Amino acid sequence: MASRLPASSSCAAITECRRARVSAAAAAAQSIMTAELAASVASVPRISVQHAPAPVPAKANMRKEMEEDNWEALVAPLHPVLRDEIVRYGELVAACYKAFDLDPSSDRYLNCKYGKKNMLRGVGMQDAGYEVTKYVYATPDISLPIPTQNGGSTCCSRWIGYVAVSSSDVGRRDIVVSFRGTVTSTEWIANLMNSLEAARFDPHDPRPDVKVASGFLNLYTSGDSSTKFGSGSCREQLLAEVSRLLHKYKGEEVSITLAGHSMGSALALLLGYDIAELGLNRGAPVMVYSYGGPRVGNAGFKQRCEEIGVKVLRVANVNDPVTKLPGVIFNENFRNPMGGGLSSYAHVGVELALDFFKVQDPVCVHDLDAYIRLLKCHPKNGAAVQAKRNRDAAGDIARKARELLSSVQVAEAWTWQDTAMQLGNWMQLLNI
Repeated sequence: MASRLPASSSCAAITECRRARVSAAAAAAQSIMTAELAASVASVPRISVQHAPAPVPAKANMRKEMEEDNWEALVAPLHPVLRDEIVRYGELVAACYKAFDLDPSSDRYLNCKYGKKNMLRGVGMQDAGYEVTKYVYATPDISLPIPTQNGGSTCCSRWIGYVAVSSSDVGRRDIVVSFRGTVTSTEWIANLMNSLEAARFDPHDPRPDVKVASGFLNLYTSGDSSTKFGSGSCREQLLAEVSRLLHKYKGEEVSITLAGHSMGSALALLLGYDIAELGLNRGAPVMVYSYGGPRVGNAGFKQRCEEIGVKVLRVANVNDPVTKLPGVIFNENFRNPMGGGLSSYAHVGVELALDFFKVQDPVCVHDLDAYIRLLKCHPKNGAAVQAKRNRDAAGDIARKARELLSSVQVAEAWTWQDTAMQLGNWMQLLNI
């Protein structure tokens, strides 16, 4: 006899059974849908998405290459981005000449025509992307009784250049120091004081074998307390301002670029060596752009600049006599049979050689604007070709100039005053 469940129990069992069937059906449906979805997804072609890094501006890449390779791979042939950089810094140096007041009747005679905020605008470079932060003055400590054009003291500080900082330079804050070349009589005399003297910038490690031209060192380290303009020596002004800017932008990537023409390129190199020797750059790259620059120091100076990472690009016209001075004979190419090169001058860095000369205008061989114009038309190379044609016709002039310069350097018995007079006469003849 079969047992029977109570009616209530039977209803509960039926309800539970129905729920089980519904759950099973739902699970089966879900399984079918999942399978169909998986099949449909599998049938869609897969696309691999790769997140490419943000593009780096060409200028930023070029800076990195310059820091690592020291320009060797970029000058032959001249890379177009590097050419643009050379032109840009050359124009920042040319601004020194355009802003320099040469009017003897002016209150700003031998100083800058404009205030710092308006200087770049005043010379037509308001879009350069830089803000001038400080003017720099230099005082040649020359004790010769040479009158200036306005009857002033020969030891008075003169405006020599400026410090500027970029507003935005492809992600890097660029601190620029720009120097003009020789203008005043005392600066010419300082240029021609060619005896080598130990720089001794680091008091804890004076390095007596690192020597530089005494005239450039004098101009860089001498001060004039009587002037209403620059306070302290050129060196003191610059180290203080560069240190201030490095501290101000310490959270950013910073570069230090020093540029100058002729005598100004010597000051730029001395400053670059000084900053790196003292470690003030704190890892920021130090680069020097030299336009028509002379030799600055001996082989020990060259070696030390390379050791501490001062990168130098020398833009030099092969017909420019200033780039052969000092050390026309005793230089990096001189082989001393006794060994050693500490008494010989040596160029620092990589050279970008230009080639231009005009018979009608021999002064152009050292003119900064001529340098810049040739660089701007470099891709066509028209100026360089014309220069080679002219050079043949001007061979006698160039040879005579070289002979004069060589005879001056060989005359070891001359006093530096005699040397200055002879070279000064030749420079005045060419008006450079």
